[in-house]
Order: sequence, then C-alpha cells, then structure tokens
Amino acid sequence: MDRFHLMSVYVAVAEEQGFASAARRLGLSPPAVTRAVAALERRLGVKLLNRTTRYVRTSEAGQRYLADARRVLAAADAIDEAVSGANATPRGSLTVTAPVMFGRMFVMPGIVEYLQTFADIEISALFLDRDVNLLEEGVDVAVRIGDLPDSSLRALSVGTVRQVVCAAPEYLRKHEPPSSPRDLAGHCLIASSAAGASLNWRFNSDRGERSPRLKPRLTVTSNDAAIEAALRGFGITRLLSYQVARHVAAGELQLLLEPFEPAAWPIHVVHHQGRQASATVRSFIDFIAAKMRADEMLK
Repeated sequence: MDRFHLMSVYVAVAEEQGFASAARRLGLSPPAVTRAVAALERRLGVKLLNRTTRYVRTSEAGQRYLADARRVLAAADAIDEAVSGANATPRGSLTVTAPVMFGRMFVMPGIVEYLQTFADIEISALFLDRDVNLLEEGVDVAVRIGDLPDSSLRALSVGTVRQVVCAAPEYLRKHEPPSSPRDLAGHCLIASSAAGASLNWRFNSDRGERSPRLKPRLTVTSNDAAIEAALRGFGITRLLSYQVARHVAAGELQLLLEPFEPAAWPIHVVHHQGRQASATVRSFIDFIAAKMRADEMLK
C-alpha cells in the first residue's frame, strides 16, 4: 500500500482512538482501516497501537511515530499548496488552543469571523488552562501568555498583559486602600489558582518593596469566580489586566498598587511548522494576530 495512505490511516485511528470512528472520518470501511494499520506495523516491525475490546491507544513507539507522521503529512500538504499557489483559498481543518478566558474573549470572536470569511475551513477550538503539547495533541496554533521556553515552536508577538491588583469601590469605601504591597497583609484577599497561578503575589522590586507573604481568605479555581467575589465587595484580588478590563472601564473594579506592578507578560501566537506552515495555518495566524494587535486591551 502507499506509504502516505498508511500514515494517514494510522493518524486517523490514533486521533480518533478507534478503528470504526477513523473509518467514518476517512470514508473507508473498518476492515480496510484495520488492514492498513496492520500493514504499517508489519512494514515498521513495531507495535503502534495497543488494542482491547474497550479502547485503542498508541504505544510508546506509536506516539513517537504519530508526531513524525503528522509532520510528514503537514509538509506534504504544504508542498501541494505551494504548487497550487500562495494565494489559494484557505481550506481544510485547524485545531486551535488558548487559555479558557482569553480564548472566550479574544480568540473565539476571531475564529467566528474567520469561518464566516472562508467557507471551506473547519476549526476545533480547545480552550484549556494548561499548556497543550502541539505535536502530541495534534494542535496547529496556540495562544500563549507569558515568557516562552526555548523550543522548536515559531512565535509571533501580538500584545501584552499585566498582573493587576483590584477591588470593588464598595470594598474600598469600607477599608483603607493599600498604598504599598506590605499593606495587603491587613486586607481580605481573593486568590485564583486557575492555570497553576502562583498564590505568591510578586511585585516590582525596583521600588525597594519585597513581595509580602500573604494568606488569602478565599481561594478559587477559576478567574471568573475571583472576579465575581471581588465585584461583590468581598476583598482584593489579583488577575491579568484583560480579565478585568471591562469591569475597570465600567467603574465596577478599581486598580490598586499600579506603581508596583511587575513587568508585563507577552502574548504570542505559536505554531510548530515554521516556514513550511501550510497556507491555511499562515492565513489563520495572520488573521488572528491582526485582530489581537488592534485590541487596546492587549497593549
């Protein structure tokens, strides 16, 4: 059988975690899919999939082969697109990931507009408060907030966000606003542990202020919950600037300790295909990057 066909079938089975669902995705019969995977395993001389009556999972060798096969198939698609012309209409499918709240506020509007512009595109959006491994999880484009570790990923800077401290005017009418980070120890604090956020609030050390040891009275697992508690006048919270920008603009929350804010965090759109990125991936990245760069909340 054709090697590219075998790769394509294997990738579908691994991603769908089943032969029947892969067959439906590819428009093939289940026996044809089973034969293709068996032929590929014979060719390679390794077991790529662990099968039981209840599930199909990649073996350790199968996981490594899956990442390489995805790259090979993506490169082949890029070659085809290059031949058909750089200005070809984007088509096919994309998988995009971003943090939950950021994805809802900034990525989803861009995705909807992109889909309305290009009728031959399908997008799967994964909004998760964790770093997704693009290669292992089959993701084409990711939005990352914070400094990027060294990697093979290509990154495009699209904006910045700040770590801000804020509280509702109702709370501040009853309590003296803090004038320095040290003063936070005497306040009711709301901490969010979303996305592994540290409960140790750090501040700009250039002003001679050491980050105080703080004990929150309320700890929540989502940023939305922290915002809700702050809006109800329960206490002071620390979040990212974009998460509270609408409430600050409406006067529902007030920023505190702005001179002590640490350096802003960068926002990047990242992908793993480098210069060989498909025309569709490049088109989406250019589209979403332009929208984010134009958004005042990300400056």
